[in-house]
Order: sequence, then C-alpha cells, then structure tokens
Amino acid sequence: MKAPRIMIAAVSSGSGKTLLTCSLLQAMVDCNKKVAAFKCGPDYIDPMFHQKVIGVPSKNLDTYFTDENITRHLFLEEAEGKDISIIEGVMGLYDGLGGIKEEASSYDLAKVTKTPIILVINAHGMGRSVIPLISGFLRYDRSQLIRGVILNNTSKMFYETLKPELEAQIPVPVLGYFPKQKDIRLESRHLGLQMPDEVEDLKEQVKKSADIIKTTVSLDKVMALALQAVELEGEEVKITPQVKNIRIGVARDEAFCFYYEDNLKLLQKLGAQLIYFSPLRDSKLPEHIHGILLGGGYPELYIEELSGNSRMKTSIKEAIDNGMPSIAECGGFMYLHKSMEDMEGKNFSMVGAIRGSCHYTGKLVRFGYINITEEKEAFLSKNAGIRGHEFHYYDSTENGDSCIAWKPVSGKEWQCIHAGKNYWWGFPHLYYYSNPGYVRCYLERAQEYGKRKSL
Repeated sequence: MKAPRIMIAAVSSGSGKTLLTCSLLQAMVDCNKKVAAFKCGPDYIDPMFHQKVIGVPSKNLDTYFTDENITRHLFLEEAEGKDISIIEGVMGLYDGLGGIKEEASSYDLAKVTKTPIILVINAHGMGRSVIPLISGFLRYDRSQLIRGVILNNTSKMFYETLKPELEAQIPVPVLGYFPKQKDIRLESRHLGLQMPDEVEDLKEQVKKSADIIKTTVSLDKVMALALQAVELEGEEVKITPQVKNIRIGVARDEAFCFYYEDNLKLLQKLGAQLIYFSPLRDSKLPEHIHGILLGGGYPELYIEELSGNSRMKTSIKEAIDNGMPSIAECGGFMYLHKSMEDMEGKNFSMVGAIRGSCHYTGKLVRFGYINITEEKEAFLSKNAGIRGHEFHYYDSTENGDSCIAWKPVSGKEWQCIHAGKNYWWGFPHLYYYSNPGYVRCYLERAQEYGKRKSL
C-alpha cells in the first residue's frame, strides 16, 4: 500500500520534537492535507494532543507490544487514504528497552514501517558541534532511514550561517529550523505533557507555532520525503467477532482518559458496544451494561469530586459485588480502593471494592515495560502472558498477588494484580494486541453475566 509518511525523531528527550510534531501536523492540516498521527511507544498523552488540539486521528505504535506484522497492520489501518502520516518518536532515536536495546526504539519502529526519519537537533548553545553530532547519528543508521534534519531552538541568522556548512559536510538535506518560542510552552507532568484541556489557549498556541514553521521549514521538501516512502505491506489481522449485544461501560472523562485507541477498537472488533460514562459527573453506571472498564488517568487531580459522587461509587461497588466483569488499570485501580490520599496526605473515600488505600510517594514507584503472567488462571490461558507498561507516582497497600510481572531487560519480578473469574485490577496498563485472548476471555465473561441477568 502507498502510504506517504515520515517520522519526527530526536537525539534525546527534551529536544522539542513534540512541539515541532504538533506544529507540523497543524501546518499540514492548514494546507488541506488529510493527515494521520502516530506516537511511538506507550505514551497516552501525545496522541490526545494530536486528536483534541489538532483534530487528526492518532494512536500508539509499539514494537515491544506487537510483532512486525501486527505493527504494520495497525499503522496501515489508519494511514490508508491519508496524504501524509506523521509518527512522533520517543526519547532519543536509538533508545529502546532499558535504554540499551534497539527493540521498542523509534528507530526500530521506523525500520518495521520503513519510514523516512527527520532528525530534530536542539541546536541551542551549539555551533559547528552539531556537525559531528549529526554525522554520528548518520553512521549509526545502518538502514539509511535518516533523510533530513531540522535545527530547533536556533535563530534565523545563525541558521543561515550554519546551513551551508552543514550541507557541505552531511549527506542529507537541512529542511529548516524552528526558532525558540518563549511564549509557546507545553508543560510537563509525570508522563509526557499536561492534559490538553488544562493548557490555556493551547489550540491558539499550536496554530501560532504552525504559522512559524510554514516560514522556517520547507513543507514541500517534507512532503516530498513522505512521498518517497516505499510501499508498505502488512498481512491483514483477522478478528472474528466473539459476542453479540454485549455492552461495556467505559469510564471516560478528565479523570479517566488513558486508553490505547487500538484496545478500544479491538473490543469493538470482537463485538462489544462501548458505552462511555463519567465517574465525575454521572450518578450511576449506564443501563443494561455487561462489563466495566476503568482506564488510567489522573484521579488524584479530581479526588474530591470522585469521593463526593457517592451514588456513582455505590453503583460501581454493587455491580462488582453482583459479579459484573470488570477491568481496572492504574488510575481506575486506584479508584476502586477503599480510600485514596491526595498529594498532601488528606484521605478521601473511594469505591471500596479493594480493602486498601493509595498514597502519593513523590517519586516513580514502578516504571517501564513489563510482561505479566498469572499465578492461577483467570483471564489468561495456561503459560500465556500479556505485555504492558507502568508509570505511576502513587502506590497501594494492596497491589495484589494474582500475577507475576517481570521486566524484559533486567528480569526483575514482583507480584501484582487482583484477578479472579470476573475481575482484573492493577497498576499495569495492558496492550490487548499483545494477547487478544485476554480480551476474548473478558467479553465471554461479560456475555455469561448477561445471560445470568436475563434469566
């Protein structure tokens, strides 16, 4: 399939690739291009920026979660029919598992999807030193995917002085520069960026930066690079519907918003109807649902509102007590506890399905990719595992002991997850395509629940 595409990658985190990617996406939209966006890795927040602020479809791609064929299939599903697809890289270009492996790096994804790379260089405080820096990255590029360079945080005068020297010594074109923007800032919080709804006038900021990039970066050359991408083939991943007339209640509001789009789409492909509700504003679960999905997010920022919505807490607790199948990840897991502390240590009541409390630690508790297997079969078949990711500053007095999680590089392992026939609750964010059987099992339990309720 012909799918014009580029990847925006960088030397390291903090190089400005997110602002540059958002600016480029907006500039392409302004030029009436049909655009799709992707984020390399497990970060939920950048795709939300792409979708909410710029209004383009966006989702994650991750070569740790999925094999090469599934990765290409998931990319082509969204890229088909688009004028250009832009993939935002993660960390430094070659930084993968544990920071020492190529697997799960931006470069690994670019190789799997055969995507031309535009390398972003934060040139602030640098002169000719950018030349050996770029040259080193090019020498490490065994598949010759780096096809252009953009200098970030530099002035027009210095760029015009440096560009001829650069192009005389490196074999790829310099596509432009992006000047330092004092009044355009995307603030950090925990994982990636702040939530889009929290940044004042964000759309206006991105439009302003897009107007700048139209004058400082050659969009024609960027588009030409995207069109040079070779045709990409991926075997169709056939998903057979498992259930009919099954309604899954999905918590989705400001407090619970961390969902991989392909996880939700897989539920739908397997036959589920997703019914969204808000634990913040609704007074009870949606009518006639057969399962609950509580995703991650920032419940600690809305702790008073969640605690004060007693009717919703009671509705969820009663549904779980009556055997309704439920999945809760990270923030959703925290919400199910008897109580949760805010960042100042004040205690608030939560749903009460788990007899324990969650508290803020002030530091990362567990971070990174994990493999998960069950101690006793619940949602996974014997000897099967599922892959996920953890990133949280809160911890629980009751993390669960139904599963073993282990890190793919160090091999470090620990107990986690509360799992039984009708529930799976824990801190890890799961990626369903790493084991679709997990989702099939959940939906089958939801279907069984529905049959019991109809008797």
